[in-house]
This record gives sequence, C-alpha cells and structure tokens, in this order.
Amino acid sequence: MPLTLRNFRPVGFDQTPDEIFVGADGRVAPAPEEGSEVLDLDGAFLSPGWCDLHVHVWHGGTDISVRAAEAGRPTGVTAMADAGSAGEASFHGLREYVIKPASETIKAFLNIGSIGLVACNRVPELIDWRSIDIDRTLAVIEANRDVICGIKVRASGVIVGSWGITPAKIAKRVAEMTNLPLMVHVGEPPPLIDEVFDILTPGDIVTHCFNGKPAGSIRDTPALFRQATELAERGILMDIGHGGASFNFKTARESIADGLRPFSISTDLHQHSMAKPVYDLATTVAKLLAVGLPFNACIEATTNAPRSVLRLSGAEGLTPGTRADFTVFDLEDAEIDVMDSQGNHLVLDRMFEPRMTILGDDAQPAARRLAPGGS
Repeated sequence: MPLTLRNFRPVGFDQTPDEIFVGADGRVAPAPEEGSEVLDLDGAFLSPGWCDLHVHVWHGGTDISVRAAEAGRPTGVTAMADAGSAGEASFHGLREYVIKPASETIKAFLNIGSIGLVACNRVPELIDWRSIDIDRTLAVIEANRDVICGIKVRASGVIVGSWGITPAKIAKRVAEMTNLPLMVHVGEPPPLIDEVFDILTPGDIVTHCFNGKPAGSIRDTPALFRQATELAERGILMDIGHGGASFNFKTARESIADGLRPFSISTDLHQHSMAKPVYDLATTVAKLLAVGLPFNACIEATTNAPRSVLRLSGAEGLTPGTRADFTVFDLEDAEIDVMDSQGNHLVLDRMFEPRMTILGDDAQPAARRLAPGGS
C-alpha cells in the first residue's frame, strides 16, 4: 500500500522534507499516490535504515548464530552483514535458508576458513593449512557476488594458535584477488595487532576496534594508538563489533576523546552475547553515545557508513525512485544499567528506541524497551 509519512525529524539524509511519499512499488515518490496510508510519526527521528555490519545469523548452520529476525526489524535494523559464520563449505545454506527468505537485506563476509563457525571456538576454523581451500573459496565468491560483501578472518590466538599472522595474510590475498574488503577480527595474540595493521589497505575493516584485551587493544601503547589513528585517516574502517568479549568502555571513551571515532557501530550479535552484554543495536549505539560519541556521529556509524560497505542507499535515500528503507526511532531519557564485555557497568541516561522500520511499502512496528515518554 502507498504510504505518506508525516511529523518526523529526518537525520542522516541530504534532504529535510516535511513529508515522504512511498509508492505502491515501494520506492520514494515525488507526490502521494491515490489511496496512500498516512503515518503520523509523532515527532520521532527518521533515518536511513539501521545497518549492523557484524552479526551471526546462520541459525542452525553454526552453534552460536541467532535467527535473522532477532537481529533485524524488531530491533530497528533493516540491513545486516553476517560476519563470517559461513565458509565456502556451507555458504550455499546461509544463502538459501537465511539470506533469501529474510525481510531484511542480508549480505555476508565469507570466512576464509572453509568450515566457518560451525562449532565456534570448540573447533577453530583456522587450525592449519588444511583449514583453507583457496580454489573453492574463489569459486563461492564468484557464484555469490551479489551477496558476498567481503572476506572475514579471525586473527586471534584462540583461533589460529601458533599459525599466527599467516591466515590473515592468506585472507588478504584472496580479498585482493577478488577486489573485496577484508574484515579482520582482532583480539588475543598471536598475531599482534600491529602485525595485522601492517597488511591492511583502505576499505579493509578492523572489527572489535575498542576491545580491552591485554596485548590485543589499540590502547596497549601510545605508538599503537597512533598507528590505529593513522590507519583510520588513511581509510581503514574501525568497527565496534561489541560481542561477548570485545568492547570496553574505557578503551572506547579514551579513544573517542583522543580523536579516534569508529567508522561503524555493530553488535557482533550471537547466542552468547545477545542476552548480555549486547542486547541489540539500539543499546550498543546508546553505549557509544554515553562514552562520548556525538549523536550525529552515532547515526552516521549506524546508517550511512555501514550501508556504504553493503552498497545500499544512504543519505540520498529520499531521492524519488530509491527503494524506501528507513528506521523510525526516539531518543528517550532512561536509567538503564549496562555492561561492556569485561563486566564493567555504566548507567545509560539516554536510550535509542526503535519505533518502526519501513522497507518498500511495508511498515512494521519495532519492539520498545521503554514505555513511550521515558523509563
């Protein structure tokens, strides 16, 4: 059904209209169509659809993944990227059973390890050279160019053991061969985080950028933080990737205060992080607001920035002919106790509250944590 949207505050767009019209074809229209349903948004913010650049939604294909809907529209998210749940051996299942039927737009970073996260950490996907099949990986990429948005490697000691930086170098080579970005998980060494930094080029993504792991954090030394800042200035993309073990309030607060803002805010949502400490993308964005990231930067890092990686509409999303893709939300006063991944607590005094998502001509309500008007 055609829609007419009224009484909203646009953020993250290059236009500030008083009304938005969506045609029966699901695309933004220059004028209302006959029979349009009028949606009064009661002064809420309206932004490009929230985009989570790091989730795990290969439900049933790995032992940690959640259902796409649990990370999607009920939480205000209209687009997401599965971050390496599937390697080449099971990507066909992720595409057929998760990506294809989802209401949300889902793309994926292909794990360089053939088995992906089928038994996450219990059976690491990068034990030795037998874990990677370059020929099959290249074939899967070519067959799925429309949904594969990059290569994922977990460059962390609990995954690679004594293999060190080598899997990341192989992943980078495959990314270069296929003209795709590399998303690299950083954490406990080996390899050291500066070894990872040395192989990255503009467009690559460092996920878990504000983790607090000893010898795996950008705050370990002043020189390492300077290197991270220089990389960000050169176009390497710093992604939050909160997760169950990879976000630290102190690291985030100090880094933002010292001038390093994240490119994208993502959840690393999975079965071991959803109930706590992550909960959802709205809560993750509220945490970044609380540690010093300005509101407009929070919106950019939740919408236009990650959407650009997935090649989706962003700031230009109100242009007639563009498929409608919006999140409607409030920023409410709150008093919510939250944790980072190391168990440190913080009380949020403002909370992002998704109210609705609009994809094409389909408007769906989102779940709210707070009663309208406050906590």
